[in-house]
Amino acid sequence: MVPPQSLRDSDASTRQAIVVHPLKPHAIQACLSAWQKQGSSWHRLFLVRAVIGRNGLAPIGEKKEGDGRTPSGTYALGPAFGYEPSIDTGLAYRQATDDDFWVDDMHSMQYNQWVHGKPQAQSFERLKRDDGLYRYAVVIGYNMHPIVPGAGSAIFMHIWRAFNSPTSGCVALDPRKLRRILRWLDAKAQPIIILE
Repeated sequence: MVPPQSLRDSDASTRQAIVVHPLKPHAIQACLSAWQKQGSSWHRLFLVRAVIGRNGLAPIGEKKEGDGRTPSGTYALGPAFGYEPSIDTGLAYRQATDDDFWVDDMHSMQYNQWVHGKPQAQSFERLKRDDGLYRYAVVIGYNMHPIVPGAGSAIFMHIWRAFNSPTSGCVALDPRKLRRILRWLDAKAQPIIILE
């Protein structure tokens, strides 16, 4: 299997990558492949189904807060987070409690940040959701360095509702497949996600 050009162009220090492709233009369904670098060669380890934003992929630089699109591009992966005190993963991990939130208010100084305790914002997302979608999740490092107000927030890889149920801009997949990915991911390998 020939790795995609974007993977071959990735930083030399990266040794793990996840590549997400919509099944067709503007589709919410996607294929997600996991790649490991051995020496100078990339090898695909497995391929699973995933879903993305309800309005597909946003071209690089065009993602906006609330547009229902998943951002295109290459981003760092991690930390992982979830509801348990710890999980089996090589990523840094943080437990999400009832007091943990992610701010999506573009006018807040805490925009696109994890906040413990009441956020100083008009709108935010609870990270310990009642529907369990974030029981296992990974932060996708989109709009982080620097944070641009209004360019999109809270982009994660998390559990899906179903293969026909899109996200608001995240990447989502079956919980068993996500746990497999979490066990495989290793922060020392500087993992990335490529959305294209």
